Amino acid sequence: MGEWAHGLMGCMDDIGTCLIAWIVPCVTFGQNAEAAGTASSCLIGGILFLIPLVNLVCWFQTRGAIREQHGIEGSLVSDILAIFCCPLCALVQEAQQVKAGPGAGVSRA
Repeated sequence: MGEWAHGLMGCMDDIGTCLIAWIVPCVTFGQNAEAAGTASSCLIGGILFLIPLVNLVCWFQTRGAIREQHGIEGSLVSDILAIFCCPLCALVQEAQQVKAGPGAGVSRA
């Protein structure tokens, strides 16, 4: 199993993504959901982000899908902790992983 391309606190590794996620998180979430296949489009994902409780369920699914696509070690519990402890950092981490591409979740030895 691999690891995230950027750590949870690696928000500033990509300042553009970080700024967009902090100003309009629904856009970043929509892009992540579309890339993960959990929303049919960025627009639908962005709208789902604005609906309380639905957004959490969708976020757990999206983060889990990104982990699976990139072979990243983790679980629903680790996803919940990341999202509740530092939601915008988790959002940026997911976006950075999606941007990094499929080979970015490789093991670091």
